[in-house]
Amino acid sequence: MNAASFISKRIFSLSKENLSSTVMRIAVASVALGIAIMLISIAVVVGFKNQIKDKVVGFVAPIHIQALNQNESIEETPFLFDSVLNARLDKPFITEMHPTANKAGIIKTDEEIQAVVLKGVDHDYNWSYIGSYLVDGEIPQYAENQRSNDVVISNIIANKMKLNVGDPVRIWFVDQDLKARGRKFNVKGIYETGLQECDERYVYCDLDQIRKLNGWNNNEIGHLEIWVDDEKQINDYNEQIYYSIPTHLVSYSAMETYPQIFDWLELQDMNVVIIIVLMLLVAGITIISMLLIIILERTSTIGLLKSMGASNGLIRSIFLKRSCRILLIGMAIGNVVGIGLCFIQKFTNLITLSPESYYLSAVPIELNIWNILALNAGTMILWVLMLLLPTMLINNIRPSKSIRFE
Repeated sequence: MNAASFISKRIFSLSKENLSSTVMRIAVASVALGIAIMLISIAVVVGFKNQIKDKVVGFVAPIHIQALNQNESIEETPFLFDSVLNARLDKPFITEMHPTANKAGIIKTDEEIQAVVLKGVDHDYNWSYIGSYLVDGEIPQYAENQRSNDVVISNIIANKMKLNVGDPVRIWFVDQDLKARGRKFNVKGIYETGLQECDERYVYCDLDQIRKLNGWNNNEIGHLEIWVDDEKQINDYNEQIYYSIPTHLVSYSAMETYPQIFDWLELQDMNVVIIIVLMLLVAGITIISMLLIIILERTSTIGLLKSMGASNGLIRSIFLKRSCRILLIGMAIGNVVGIGLCFIQKFTNLITLSPESYYLSAVPIELNIWNILALNAGTMILWVLMLLLPTMLINNIRPSKSIRFE
């Protein structure tokens, strides 16, 4: 044990009843609170971004292709999904392609009326996303070249229209001649994703039903959903697809389809930055104040050490080592509290949210070991650098003026 560590242990104690020990306890509490709040903030925001992003991408697909035109309505312009387009989309990063189509309709019962969008999917459609949010019923089984009347509706639509699994439902459509046509369907399943904008509109049905209603051929579709191997590279993949498809088609990423949601998610990063900066400043000012009080209280001790030949550097290291120990104690407590609260929320969903406002029913938590390590390392380095400022006061203490004889 070197001299600085030995002296530091002898002259400082959290258990003593004096001003410096009280200030040290406050500093420990401040550091612990700051670390806990920063950890929770990062875990919540990362959870928000990832869960909502997964929901949106899962609903609309990472990338989709549609006809290039000025049509801003729900009714889509059909295009051929044939071997030529398949060959152009022969990319190693594409894992799945699903032909789909949308058509506007109106659900009418004896008491209610609701505008909806039918999303037609084929027999090979991947139902894993909707299946994970199914609250009642089951996923329909569509067959090739055989139209099915089974549909999957959202819980919002089911509650508003008073529909249950197994109930018949009539949906009305308007054709190009402005004539209303009704089709009878059967409710096979009910889903709830929490995405208000999607749940209150979309009804899943057989793609052949939309083809029949629109008078399309069997290989015509409204848009093509594309799934990729790495969703972090959606923008790069979308650019490659855009330059590979024919000029009468255009591709869009999920971020371009729902920009308002992704822009809102980006704003959450700024909130985290503000919280972290505030916590760093509050805790940093507290530990600087702590060290100043300790130095002032130990002025006579500093003078005595200097009179015995101790250098300014040795005395500074004595106070820095004790301050760093206090920091480590506070950070350890803060990590235990912060990570503990995150785990409680993650496994119990104790704090709930309004899905209409936040797209989630409970505060999401996502802990990442690298985020935790980076936060702890960064804050420790910053706070140690801040501690160097008050230690400069030691250079100005003169033994002749600081030593007091009683």
